[in-house]
Amino acid sequence: MKMTQTMNTKLLKGLIFCVSFAFAGIASASLDSEQAQAIVAGLSESEPASFDDFLGDVQALSALQGAGVSALHEAYQSGAELDAEQDAMLLRLLGLYARVKYTDAALQTLRELVAIPTFNVEGVAQHENPEFLRFAVKLQSVAESFGLSFRNFGDRIYEISLGEEVGERIGVHAHADVVPVNPALWVLEDGTQLDPFVVTQIGDRMYGRGTQDDKNGIVVSMYAMRVVQDEKLPLLRHFKLLVDTREETGGDAMPYYFERNPIPDYNIALDGSYPVIIAEKGYGTVMASFPSRVATGEGAQIVELTGGLATNQIPASSTVFIRSERTEALVRTLNEEGAIFAARNGSNFAIRAAQDGARIRLDVLGVSAHSSEPESGVNPVSRMFAFIDQLASQGVFQSNHFTDAARYATANWGMDYLGTNLQIGYEDSFMGPLTAAQTFVAIDASQLRTAVNLRLPVGREPAALVDQLRNTLNAWASENEITMQLDISASDPMYRNPEGAWVNALLDIAVENLNIPREFGSSAGGTSIHDLPNGVQFGLALATEKYTGHNANEFKTVEQFLLDLQIATEMFAKLGTMPALQ
Repeated sequence: MKMTQTMNTKLLKGLIFCVSFAFAGIASASLDSEQAQAIVAGLSESEPASFDDFLGDVQALSALQGAGVSALHEAYQSGAELDAEQDAMLLRLLGLYARVKYTDAALQTLRELVAIPTFNVEGVAQHENPEFLRFAVKLQSVAESFGLSFRNFGDRIYEISLGEEVGERIGVHAHADVVPVNPALWVLEDGTQLDPFVVTQIGDRMYGRGTQDDKNGIVVSMYAMRVVQDEKLPLLRHFKLLVDTREETGGDAMPYYFERNPIPDYNIALDGSYPVIIAEKGYGTVMASFPSRVATGEGAQIVELTGGLATNQIPASSTVFIRSERTEALVRTLNEEGAIFAARNGSNFAIRAAQDGARIRLDVLGVSAHSSEPESGVNPVSRMFAFIDQLASQGVFQSNHFTDAARYATANWGMDYLGTNLQIGYEDSFMGPLTAAQTFVAIDASQLRTAVNLRLPVGREPAALVDQLRNTLNAWASENEITMQLDISASDPMYRNPEGAWVNALLDIAVENLNIPREFGSSAGGTSIHDLPNGVQFGLALATEKYTGHNANEFKTVEQFLLDLQIATEMFAKLGTMPALQ
C-alpha cells in the first residue's frame, strides 16, 4: 500500500472537489452492476495484499478495459486530485476490494457469532447472561485484531470506533440479541434437521439464527471499518458501531448507553431493508392474561398449548395438548374437523391430531414470519385459537382458561391481521395499514398470557388507540363473564424528511450496487434508530423478498451477505469523506 499522509491530504482535496460538484448537479458516474459482477467473477480466487494490488488486478481484467481504471490507479498511486467520476469509482472499488479480500474471513466470523446463542432467558438479566458475556469477549477479540477500539458499557452495549474524535459522530446500529428458537421447527421441506446455532450452508443459503437478524450487520460493519482504517482514508468525522443486546426484548440497553455517552448526530440501522428506509411504524402490544381455573363442563380438557416465543414472532406452528377418555374417537374427530376448518379458511395451513402418550397432540401448521410482516406468513396462533373456540362451542372441550383465551382471541382479533373485528383499522398511503398479529403465548401455574403485536402507521394518535382497545376489550370481557387483565401499549411511528446529501448518498450507494429503483421506503419493523436524530434504516434485507429474521429456518444468502459487505464498506468511506452531510 503506497498511500502516505501527504497522499491522504491530496486525496481529501480531491474528494472534496468532486463531491462538491456532484451535489451541485453534475452526475458522477461509477462502475455499473455488470462491471462490478465482472470484477467479482474475475478476482474471486485472488488474494490481494492491498488495495493498490487490487486496483492493478482490476486494471488487467478485459471486461474493465476502457472503464477508466488505469487512470484512476495512476492518480491513486501519485496522490493526484480525483475528479467526480474517479471518486465515485474509487469508493465503489473499495467496497469490491473488501468483498474479494475478506469473503472467507467474514463468513467465518459470522459462523462464530451465530454459534453463540444470544437470546433472552426468562429470569436472567441480559447483561448477566453467560452467553452474552461470551459474545462480548469474542467481539472484543475481533475488533482489537482489526485495530479498532472496543468498549463494553455494562455488558449492555458494545461500542466499536472508527476514526479520531473529530467532526460529526455517526452511529451505526446493529444488535447481538436474537429471538428464541424452537429447534423442532427447524426442518427443511426435504426433512433435513437444522441446528439453529450452527450455520448450515445449502446452496447459496446460510441457515442459522442471526444470519439475517442481525449478526450479519455486525460482521459486515466490522470488516468495512477495518478496510477504511487499513487504507487510511482521510475521515472528516468518526463512527461508532453500537451493538445492542436488548433490541429484541426491552430496548433498555441503548438508553443506558446514552446516559453515559453523546447521542450520535446521524444514526444508521443495518437492521432493516434497502434502499433507505425513512419511516417506521410504531410498535404496540396488547397482552391479555387469563388466570388459571379448574375445568368445568363435559368433554375433553385442554392442558397445554404453545404459540410464539416472543411478541414479535409469528411461529411456524402452534401445538395443543389434550386429555380425553375417548382418545381414538377424539383424534379422528379433530382430524376430520381440522380438515374442514382449514378448507373453509384458505387451505393454506394444516391441522393434525395424533395420540401422544396419555394425551392427544394437536398441531396447527402455518408459515412463520416476522410480526411486522404478517402478510408474509400464515399465522398458526390465530388459527389455533379459532379452531379451539369452534370446538368448545360445540361441547368438545371443557371450559377453562384455555378456552377463555381462545374465545377472546377469536371474538376480538379473528384470523386476519388488520384489526377488522375491533374496527381499529386504518392505513397510510406511504407506510401501509395498521397490522395486528397474534404472536406470543406463555403459560405458568397461575395464568395464561397471550399477546397481539400492533404496528401503527401515521394517521392516528397511539394513546387514543390504546384507550379504545382498553375500553372495548374490558367491556367485552365483562359482557362475556371472562376474567382477564390487559396490559396495552403503543408508540408513535417514525417519519423522516429525506433531505440532505448524506441520505441521498446512501440511496445512491444502495440503488447502484443492487440495481433497484431509486426511491425511499417505509418499514413496519422498528429499530434502534426509531427515536434518534437523523435516523434511517440502510439494509440489510431486500424489501422485495420475504424477510427471514424471526422465522424458523432463518437464512441469509451468501451473495447478499457479500453484497452487504461491499455496500457497507462504500457507506463508511463515502460518509466519512464527504465535505458536508447536509
